[in-house]
Amino acid sequence: MKRFNHIDATSLEQAAELLREHGGNSHVIAGGSDLLGGLKDNLWMEYPEAVINLKTIPGLKDIKEEEDGLHIGAMVTLTEVSESEVVKGAWSGLAEAARRTASPLLRNIGTISGNICQENRCWYYRYPDKIGGRIDCVRKGGKRCLAVPGDHRYHSIFGAVNKCIAVNPSDTAPALIALNATIKTTKRDIPADEFFTAEMGAQSTVLEHDEIVREILVPRPAAGNGNAFRKIAFRKSIDFALVNCAASVTLKDGVVESARICLNGVHNNPRRCKDSEEALIGSPLTREAAEKAGEIAVADAKPLILNMFKVNMAKTIVADTLMDCAG
Repeated sequence: MKRFNHIDATSLEQAAELLREHGGNSHVIAGGSDLLGGLKDNLWMEYPEAVINLKTIPGLKDIKEEEDGLHIGAMVTLTEVSESEVVKGAWSGLAEAARRTASPLLRNIGTISGNICQENRCWYYRYPDKIGGRIDCVRKGGKRCLAVPGDHRYHSIFGAVNKCIAVNPSDTAPALIALNATIKTTKRDIPADEFFTAEMGAQSTVLEHDEIVREILVPRPAAGNGNAFRKIAFRKSIDFALVNCAASVTLKDGVVESARICLNGVHNNPRRCKDSEEALIGSPLTREAAEKAGEIAVADAKPLILNMFKVNMAKTIVADTLMDCAG
C-alpha cells in the first residue's frame, strides 16, 4: 500500500469535517474489510491521502430494542447482529442475512454499515493494479462495460445502469429493505429502498462525501409477521451471493395483508419486487402463490448468455423465502 494519513476521529462531526477538509482524497474506515482490499489493490483513480477511523467514536456500537423498533449502531459488527437474541426474535431475517455474510473472521471485523456501503462487485472494476495494471472500465472513466462482451457470469440479469452491469453484493441490504428500515446519517434519514444507487460511478449509495451512517432503525414488525432471508452461493461461507432474497409478510385472518420482497446479487441495486408483493395481497400464502410471485419477480429479466442460470435461481429463491415467512 501507499502512504496515507490515518486519523482517529472522536466524533461524527469531526469525522465529517475531516472528510470535507481532505475532499475526494479521503475515506472513512469502519471494519475495513472492503476498504483495505481497495487500498492494497490500488483500486481507485486517485489514492486517498487520508483515512478517517470511526472505531474511536463512542456510542456507535449498541443494539437497542425501543418502542419504535430496533436501533443498530453503525459500528455494530455482523457477528453481533447475527448472534443478538433481540435481532433473532422479531427480526430473524436480518439476523440470518448477517450470519450468511462472508466468513466468521470477516463477520467479526465487518460492520453492518460497511456491508451496505461497500462498492459493487465486478472483477474488471476490482482488477488489482499490481497484476498487469488497472483495467479502466466504464466505472473508472472508460468508455464501456467490459463485462458485457466478456465474463459476466455473476453480473446483472436486469440490464445496466450507466452502461455498468456490476451487482450490489450486500447480504444485509435486501433484509433491511424487506423490513422497511431507515438509514440514519449525519445529515438525514433515508428509507433503505432509497439508499442504494449505481448512478454515481464507483459509489453504490446516495451518501454525500461528508455524510456518514450513524444508525439503522428497523421498525417493529406487525402482529402476524414473518420475515426470512435466503442466499445461494457456491460456498456457504466466504462467497458473495449468486442470488439472495429477503421477504417480510404479514398475515391477517389467513391472508396476506402486506408484503415486502427484495432480491440482490441480480442488479446494480437491490431489487424490490413490487409487482410480486401486490400479487400476494388479499390471498393465502400458499406454495402456488409464492411460485407465482417468483415468476413475476423475473418477468422483465434481461440476462446475458453466461448468466441466464440466475433467472431460475431468482424465481425459486423468491418462492422459497416466502414459504419461510409462512413458517
